[in-house]
Amino acid sequence: MQPLVRRLLIAAAALVALPLTLGAQPAPVGTLLVAHGGGPEWNAQVKEVAALARTGGLLEVSFLMGPGAPTHRFQDAVRRLVEQGAREIVVVPLLVSSHSGHYEQIRYLAGQTDSLDEQMRHHLHMAGIERASVPVPISVTRAIDDAAEITAVLADRALALATAPREQALFLIGHGPNSAEDHAVWMRNLRPVAERVKQATGFRDVKIGLVRDDAPAEVRAEAVRAIRETIELQSLATGKPVVVVPVLIATGQVSREKLPRDLAGLPIVYRGEALLPHPGMARWVEASVQQRRPAAAPPAAAPAAHTQRH
Repeated sequence: MQPLVRRLLIAAAALVALPLTLGAQPAPVGTLLVAHGGGPEWNAQVKEVAALARTGGLLEVSFLMGPGAPTHRFQDAVRRLVEQGAREIVVVPLLVSSHSGHYEQIRYLAGQTDSLDEQMRHHLHMAGIERASVPVPISVTRAIDDAAEITAVLADRALALATAPREQALFLIGHGPNSAEDHAVWMRNLRPVAERVKQATGFRDVKIGLVRDDAPAEVRAEAVRAIRETIELQSLATGKPVVVVPVLIATGQVSREKLPRDLAGLPIVYRGEALLPHPGMARWVEASVQQRRPAAAPPAAAPAAHTQRH
């Protein structure tokens, strides 16, 4: 066979096989990043990280509460993804923990559960948020929990405030849930994070605590008291101010007003910068989509207050 003829036959065979090859390509995946929502500045931090994320497909943002919720509804974002060609939707909850009322709201919206606390259901209704009716599968990944990607974020925040990490202590402070059961799960996930941050930064001591911001007043007060005592002990042991970094999604009222009041008078170095908009959080979004990490079915918990911004 002549070389030219052979090349033409090979090219023809490749063209015939092309549709089969294309048909074997994975279906386009759309990512929906769902956050609690807050004021314009809070929401802008979410959008900034969303713009940095390279998921390999389309990406939309949705808010559960706040002034941005009615214009960033779950069902509208899902519909836009499908209209743009997505054949699978991966919902990434931008929450600190998979054990919260807002995570259950997201599972409900994605059709993974029909059980939802009446208060959580009411909040969705008030914002006009409902399930999306689309002919594509919707899955929900875990929230941040103990994700490795936040180690670098917290390490950067802490080192930016430290003068001599090996001689100083670090305290990571978070919002936290209401119930004792959920609090135990949050801490079980966050303690390994604190240990990884210690290894990455070289701080002499690293502790973590949750203020349980929406719990009954006496529960919150006891949580804050325990945190203050721990920070005082850290300062006494090191002889230096303690670096304090919030484990919160975005910088806002909690980090700028509530936590400073809780920590007033303590020997600390505190700036209040949250996880967003650190580019490491975009890496977490990407990893969540790639790994499709579903959360274990959470145990029944006490109703969560609507102001939690996990």
